[in-house]
Amino acid sequence: MIRKICSLTLSLFALAFAAGAQTPAGYTIVDSLVFTRMPVLDTTLVGRSIFSIMPDNVTVYQSDAVRNAVSTRIAANEGANFNGYRIRIYFDNNQNARSASSAVLNRFKASHPDIPAYRTFDSPNFKVTVGDFRTRSEALAALKDIQAEYPSAFIIREKFKYPELPFSADEYRVDTLKVLRRF
Repeated sequence: MIRKICSLTLSLFALAFAAGAQTPAGYTIVDSLVFTRMPVLDTTLVGRSIFSIMPDNVTVYQSDAVRNAVSTRIAANEGANFNGYRIRIYFDNNQNARSASSAVLNRFKASHPDIPAYRTFDSPNFKVTVGDFRTRSEALAALKDIQAEYPSAFIIREKFKYPELPFSADEYRVDTLKVLRRF
């Protein structure tokens, strides 16, 4: 609890100085990662309408126009692509780039089976990109691990269909926070 209060205090302090004030002498503002445990979700409702599981003694008065608008919006967004982040671990255009990109892809899949990996050809480059991250903070957290094996890896912004949110209580949400540090 004390750690959270200190982090919050430092965060507010950093935001006050980032908003236009000068950074005090002997301090610097640095990015820091904050890990927050994901809430446990009720998976019995996934893919179901809340109205279909209500008790018989509950009556919901709702216009058909509202129900149709919600259904239309859900159907329209089902196949939509959104801006997210991925990590590029390989790109090249030399003669053996096709086989080299395939080797990098297979090696990555073997060492990181839980992270999706993609190989694309965008003339004249073969590219290997990994991950489907909703936020830059999630991509930064993964980049730190991936750069140990692929030092030239970097984050890119791409359009893709978002992955489903994790339902495990062991999952963490990562966010970037600017912190005022004394040096």
